[in-house]
Parts: sequence; C-alpha cells; structure tokens
Amino acid sequence: MDLYEKITAACKKANFAVGKHCIYVSVCEQKFYLFCDGQLVKTYLCSTSRAPQSCVKDSLGTPWGLHYIVEKIGAGEPLDTVFKGRKNVGVLSDFPLEARERNLIVSRILRLRGLEPGINLGGNVDTYDRYVYIHGTNRTEMLGSPDSHGCVLLSPSDIAEIFDIANCGDCVLISHP
Repeated sequence: MDLYEKITAACKKANFAVGKHCIYVSVCEQKFYLFCDGQLVKTYLCSTSRAPQSCVKDSLGTPWGLHYIVEKIGAGEPLDTVFKGRKNVGVLSDFPLEARERNLIVSRILRLRGLEPGINLGGNVDTYDRYVYIHGTNRTEMLGSPDSHGCVLLSPSDIAEIFDIANCGDCVLISHP
C-alpha cells in the first residue's frame, strides 16, 4: 500500500474526509511527505521525538495515527521568530547563545488534533492537550534524526512553505512502527 493509500484508508476508518492537501510523517525514515490531490508534491527531512514514539501525556514521544491541522500560528512572521506558548517572543538572534542551542519553536506552528479516540484523542493520549505541533526548529543540523520532545520538526523555510499550502482541516497521518 502506498503512502497516499494509507492516508485515505485511515481517513475512511475515522470517517474523515481527505482534503486537497494531506501529510504523511514517517517516523522510521524521519521524512515528511506533502500530497496535493493525491499526488506527492514534495518530501522534506524532519525530526520526531528522541524518546520512543508514544501517544501518552508527558511521554515526550511523537504520537501516531490520524490527526488534522486545527490551528495555524505565525503567518507573516520572520522565519527566525521564536514562539513560546504559541506567542511571538522575539527573534532567534535576540536570545543568548545558551538558549539558541536548545531546540526552540521557530518560524511557524501547525497545531494538531487527534482523530482516533483512545489512541490520540481524549484522556491521557490527547495530542491537542499535549501541545504536539508541526513546527520549525533552530537545530536544522539535526533534521533527519530524532530530536524533538514529541513534535514534528522542520527547517524554518520548509515549515513556512508548508504553512502557506496547508489548511486547517487538512489531515496528517503519523506512522507507527
């Protein structure tokens, strides 16, 4: 089964309509696949969690399963904008070197909500309540290997590109090994 078929099968099972754009995140490959009208448009390097993949609150693992984009944050901001609590707190160069060495939320945020009750929706496995995002990272040298605390990380320019294409309501399927 190809990746787009996996997305459409997951959407059918969850009774969720596949929109014009959809995303597949491969945890084992550390790759992010963007589809438009069923065709693969682009593949990006990404980073998922350093911790083992998990849907459980406080696990710091990247959740699996079907999600959708529920909120877009950062439109029009410079690519080096840093966010904390989903608010602009300045640009990367304004932060001390010690802070810039940490994995920060930069450029844009796509906030996710799970679609599978008991897996990534509700109770202690709720992706939205865990604040799991697709977002830019300042640690671009780590893309292609696990480096997050549960989020899906992309380069600042890649997340900005995806941000301009993707819409709220677009589905995101995160693989499960």
